[in-house]
Amino acid sequence: MTARRPLIAGNWKMNGLRADGLDLARTLMAWLTGEGAAVQARADMLVCPPATLVAAVADAVAGSPLAVGGQDCHTTESGAHTGDVSAWMLKDAGASHVIVGHSERRTDHHEDDDLVRAKATAALAAGLTPIICIGETEAERDAGQATAVVARQFHGSLPEGATGTSVVIAYEPVWAIGTGRTPTAQDVAEMHQRIRAEARERLGDGADALLILYGGSVKPGNAAELMGIADVDGALVGGASLKAADFQAIASACP
Repeated sequence: MTARRPLIAGNWKMNGLRADGLDLARTLMAWLTGEGAAVQARADMLVCPPATLVAAVADAVAGSPLAVGGQDCHTTESGAHTGDVSAWMLKDAGASHVIVGHSERRTDHHEDDDLVRAKATAALAAGLTPIICIGETEAERDAGQATAVVARQFHGSLPEGATGTSVVIAYEPVWAIGTGRTPTAQDVAEMHQRIRAEARERLGDGADALLILYGGSVKPGNAAELMGIADVDGALVGGASLKAADFQAIASACP
């Protein structure tokens, strides 16, 4: 079995002006290189600010263990796409990762698996690591379709030629995002185990290296339990990533 280094990723969503964003990033950077050094020794930390702050945050933390990513990207390198940001632009701004297929994008912008796969493909071409989000709605879970939906999204969103080390998967039960609700440990374990099995079907032995993050109301109070579940290789953190102390506590929960 390949050892997997956990990743704790913070999705700031549409939050943060320049002063606050830079202050948060610098606080995290100082912690990682100071009293949080023991955490940095066993896990990676990533922040994904709004597109307006990617370059500024990347510059502020350059040379530190704190990585920076984008929250979305277009499928093409450039062109007449007003308001969009390409993966190449994010790379140029200092990003190393980009989130694609977040449930809020799938819902608010009607993104399907084909589009998510195209964005992940663009991210790889630009030299970024895509964090591909998959997860079921409450209605799909209640209808007994959760595992089928997640398996479909996994295969439909994964780029051709992806490897266990070139992409990251984030399982985010849609009904638990920002609601304060979390699945039981058994629910999470079963779904991550299923995703790992689907990955073995696509990636073979490379599936052992694939990071599968959990996302959905991750907080300091439940992080240790979630991070202790087999096949949970870190977290995609929403609201709690906007508070340095909470984000640090979640990262500290990595075994």
